[in-house]
Amino acid sequence: MDLSELRQQIDEIDNQIVSLYEKRMDVCSQVADYKIATGKKVFDKTREVQKIQNVKSKVKNEFNKTGVEELFEQLMSMSRKLQYQKLSETGAYGRLPFIEIDSLDLDKARVVYPGAEGAYSEAAMKKFFGDNVNSYHVETFRDAVCAIEEGAADYAILPIENSTAGIVSEIYDLLTEYENYIVGEQIIKIEHCLITVPGAQLSDIKTVYSHPQSLMQSSRFLSEHSDWKQISMKNNAFAAQKVAADGDKSQAAIASEYAAEYNNLAILEKGINQSDTNSTRFIIVTNQKVFLKNASKVSICMEIPHEAGSLYHIMSHFIYNNLNMTKIESRPIEDRNWEYRFFIDFDGNLADASVKNAIRGLREETRSLKILGNY
Repeated sequence: MDLSELRQQIDEIDNQIVSLYEKRMDVCSQVADYKIATGKKVFDKTREVQKIQNVKSKVKNEFNKTGVEELFEQLMSMSRKLQYQKLSETGAYGRLPFIEIDSLDLDKARVVYPGAEGAYSEAAMKKFFGDNVNSYHVETFRDAVCAIEEGAADYAILPIENSTAGIVSEIYDLLTEYENYIVGEQIIKIEHCLITVPGAQLSDIKTVYSHPQSLMQSSRFLSEHSDWKQISMKNNAFAAQKVAADGDKSQAAIASEYAAEYNNLAILEKGINQSDTNSTRFIIVTNQKVFLKNASKVSICMEIPHEAGSLYHIMSHFIYNNLNMTKIESRPIEDRNWEYRFFIDFDGNLADASVKNAIRGLREETRSLKILGNY
């Protein structure tokens, strides 16, 4: 046979496949009706494993066994999506215990931020809440999260990602450990300055204090002063406070212009970080399960079965519901070697039918799912 004849045969077979697919989905629709009427769960792992083993036993070579397995995994996945859709049409979304609100109560809010006066986190807080915000600071990220968990503050502001240094992994871990939820975000442009006591010159500097990330982000500038001793601090604002308190002309800090102003320090050099597009994304968290009516981003974390294809199948819930996934990160799960928890951001609102449908499917097919917030 020539190629055209072979292609004609394939077209005829494909027409049969399409017809059989439609028949299969019609039956799946009836299965969905039965499950809705009886309250049975959509995802039946035992049934699907048995089905895969059965169809694999009907083909002869290993290549076709793998192909048939993948084909039927997709068929069953599409069946589940249809069933979830029908559940959604009946209003059976599953509970989303988040309350929709028109606006955040910011006027009387008490806000906590990590670091000290002059920190980037304080600048981000004031940009979001306003200059007259009722606030206080704590030393660590965990202290800030504990404060809202215990009711000592209504909101906390936390750095979650830097455009050059990447994610702040501790924040991701704290979001899973505590029952706190994201209700907003604020992006701050990062411009590191070399600051010191008034009257000091560049030639006087012998020691530089700053957060490790800030030292790394300013490495090109610091390489021009290789004789300077670099000392890491927990926070840039603490570094600025130390330089101000010591009053030593041989000391400098790498911190923000805001920190320099707050501590009455002089700026020797501006913009010493090598990237002029460096920004940090801060999140605003609270212990209330609320979301704004106009919220447009959903953050979730999930654990999935540690087996081939798990993540691949989970991603299909975003595709079938036409949801744009904007970010995915992974963090190792404590005490479970080589297993990971996934953090995902996607566009949408918890009131949207497509979001509810996707979350229902994800809840059924993941080991665990937590909605981190809608903002």
